[in-house]
Amino acid sequence: MKKTFVLLFAFLLPALLFAGTVTVYHTSDVHGFFYPRNGRGGFGALGAVIKNGPDNYLLLDSGDFSNGTVETRNSKGLKAVRLMNKMGYHAATVGNHEFDFKDKGVAPILNEAKFPILAANFYDKATGKYPANVAPYKIFDADGVKVAVIGLANREPTNPAKSYSYGKPLKALKKALKEVEAQKADVVLVLVHDSLKDEKHGTKSYVGDIGRKFAGRVHVVMGGHAHQLFQNEYINGVLFVESGCYLDNVSKITIETDDETGKVVSAKSELIPLVVEKTGEDEAIKAFADSLREPNVDVTVGETKETISKTPVKAGVQDAPLNVWIADLIKNYSGAPIAIHNNGGTRVDMQKGAITRRDLIEIHPFDNTVTLVTVDGKFLKKFVKTGFAPRSLFTYSGLEVTYKLNRKGKVKKVEIFVDGKPVENHKQYLLSTNTYIAGGGSEGFLFKKIPAENKKLAGTSTIRDLMEEGLKPGPLSAPETGRIRER
Repeated sequence: MKKTFVLLFAFLLPALLFAGTVTVYHTSDVHGFFYPRNGRGGFGALGAVIKNGPDNYLLLDSGDFSNGTVETRNSKGLKAVRLMNKMGYHAATVGNHEFDFKDKGVAPILNEAKFPILAANFYDKATGKYPANVAPYKIFDADGVKVAVIGLANREPTNPAKSYSYGKPLKALKKALKEVEAQKADVVLVLVHDSLKDEKHGTKSYVGDIGRKFAGRVHVVMGGHAHQLFQNEYINGVLFVESGCYLDNVSKITIETDDETGKVVSAKSELIPLVVEKTGEDEAIKAFADSLREPNVDVTVGETKETISKTPVKAGVQDAPLNVWIADLIKNYSGAPIAIHNNGGTRVDMQKGAITRRDLIEIHPFDNTVTLVTVDGKFLKKFVKTGFAPRSLFTYSGLEVTYKLNRKGKVKKVEIFVDGKPVENHKQYLLSTNTYIAGGGSEGFLFKKIPAENKKLAGTSTIRDLMEEGLKPGPLSAPETGRIRER
């Protein structure tokens, strides 16, 4: 892939004479999905789209490229970086899953990249400076038009960042903007591993403030993290784009500039679905990706009668069939009367037909085991209610939840039942969940308040082990849902 790019010129209108066209391709939350699934996605398809587009372009990624499949897990993210090098990425930023292999796994990922890692708010704790191969921004020269790309890292790594620290993103952006403006950048792009619409994590996002505070100085914001998918959203004229996840799609962003002044005339985006039948595949990229395949994972371990969805399938119901199945597996394995499964841990649907070990890894790529936790009813109530954002971030086994929505669509009047009885504040409840949530990871942050003596491992089996065992009785059907429902 070519890594240089110049402006293409097209006649616009007499007042502007000629306009420069900057083409940007954007991906995010690829999570190691190198290959097509059900005829869609993969780097071969992305390579074909780029090959058939303008000769000159920028290829950028908003982070979370390091883990999510067996290839990335077993190489600790390095195979992802090698493939991105082969693709000719111009820059990427730091996501939370770049920390899946803990602190010691971060530096090799950064060092392997032949493209700059841009993160204006990401520092080495020991020096207070940017880590090796990390910079706040990079300016690309497009035939005399300067295009600045500023990166902002996600500040909630999946594992504690003992060797690294984070600054406030808007403060870091403001500083970087002053520097690129001093260098007379004409076009400013912000690459961020946070979302404009982060319902997934139940947090209020700062990303929209980029448009509210820096309109006219920033032209395009490319987000990620929440796996959202949207194009051509504007705040004060600033274009916001998010490209989904797992390399099912790529966003193509077109920025027109006035050739005489260098100022941005317009910015717009379009979503390109990576449907292999339509895009084809770049043979060199496909061959390189295939050379990275891990052995002995494409073996069949079970079968399904139908596609089992990771998202709800009924109106007024917030639990999904695949999450219900996993929650039940955790409950049955642990022996606890209640099980909690975080929906974000289920990455893709379980497709109809033969299921391979690779499929199970892609559904749940994490090596989580099961932990038993003793809590009181007050904690349980708070946990369930906090888990609405406004959709539930969790699925339960042995516990039912009903709720109402107010006129604004917000969840209210939540009622929680165990064995058909309302949860009591001072009663003790034994529950099970995966080790990541029990340790207070991400949306399980409330578990940090539970004393260590109230937690113990249920065994050594991972969630994937339970899934593989759960497929042995025969072809699997989607379980009934309705444990979290509107009343």
